[in-house]
Amino acid sequence: MSARPLRLLFTSYRGNMHCGGQGVYLWFLTRELARLGHEITVLVGPPLPDPMPFARAVVEIPDDRFWGKWFVRDWANFFPRENPLAVLTPLRFWELAASRIGFFPEPFAFSVRAFRETARRLRGGARFDLVHDVQCLGWGLLGLRALGLPVIATVHHPLTVDRRASFRRDRTLQEAIGTAEFHPVGMQGFVARHLDRILTSSEAGAYLIRRDFGVRPERLRVLGNGLDTDLFSPDPAVPREPATLLCVARAADPNKGVGVLLEALTRLATPARLVLVDEDHPLHPARQHAARLGVGERLEITGRLPAAELVRRYRSATLVVVPSLYEGFGLPAAEAMACGTPVVATAAGALPEVMRTGGGGTVVAKGDPAALARAIDELLAQPARRAQLGKEGRVRIVEAYSWPRVAARTVEAYIELLEARRGRPASTITSAHSGVRRASASSA
Repeated sequence: MSARPLRLLFTSYRGNMHCGGQGVYLWFLTRELARLGHEITVLVGPPLPDPMPFARAVVEIPDDRFWGKWFVRDWANFFPRENPLAVLTPLRFWELAASRIGFFPEPFAFSVRAFRETARRLRGGARFDLVHDVQCLGWGLLGLRALGLPVIATVHHPLTVDRRASFRRDRTLQEAIGTAEFHPVGMQGFVARHLDRILTSSEAGAYLIRRDFGVRPERLRVLGNGLDTDLFSPDPAVPREPATLLCVARAADPNKGVGVLLEALTRLATPARLVLVDEDHPLHPARQHAARLGVGERLEITGRLPAAELVRRYRSATLVVVPSLYEGFGLPAAEAMACGTPVVATAAGALPEVMRTGGGGTVVAKGDPAALARAIDELLAQPARRAQLGKEGRVRIVEAYSWPRVAARTVEAYIELLEARRGRPASTITSAHSGVRRASASSA
């Protein structure tokens, strides 16, 4: 294969960075690939990403978002105002009906529309070397493969993880039925098994993708996750706030372990303050739990933070705590270490991998408030060790997870696939030759 820029088509059913990791991943990876000289076209659903001037084209794939409107009872904006009868077209009516019975229709509907848009562009003369899907895994991707396009998808962890967490939270049979209806696990598993490659960020994620989705090991590549290490960086001018713990997590997600951290807070020898970066509202579950435990006055919930303020919080915290019960990667741990702040994390999912790579903190058993409290107390009492962990973590995180490194490894995976389809040995157009790993069964 000639060493020429690749024409890459990205698909993502939600593009905004505040919608979760998929929006962050989409924006930064495409930016770095464009910097490497590749041509980027993005098909993306609402809410849309920040401006992407580096892309050749960013195409909005419309979505009525019936499920979200139904969930918040937004009846005034439920039907399209310009033409309410437009909901009777087949795909939009299916979305409406699926939302009504509790099924989450966005990934499927987006994938069908993305297939239609891609076919239209191909008929118009557009050419793409490869499609890279971000977390959608809808049926329409198989249509793209049928058009002859190689299709790669990024899956940080299978949807079965979220479904299991939801089942743990359910208290009634009706809630459990709702969980089973909501998650399109069957579709995503089938599609994942039939794509050319699945990229993931950790060996722990690869293990679950093999186990729960049945993806063959030879189709999996573990590339790590990316981090803006220019933004997430130390600043000696920002003073550390004494005995301040920072946790970046959604308390409503049981996988994040915020309740365990609040229980650990009650056991600390040092009466540390906890800053929780999470959406805030009067009935926030962490605030209620903290009040029941008698530590309500030691909890601050920040609400949503702009990037610069989040970085300032990382830099000023004494410690960052990641108390998760499962993580497909553990971005807050990597962000904290990139900022030179030591981390106490749990042995959950990919967190041990991230902590082992970064070397900027300590790992304790998950779901154990006493063990978490002991580890926090130990580091609170050792300022010299905290400083050393912060320095080591910064260096090693940049080496492993900076976006240029992850983008170069991703291009290696692209080239490997394209060469394999042509029956040739792989040749590359980047200088990166490490980091692309097959997820072997023994890695579990």
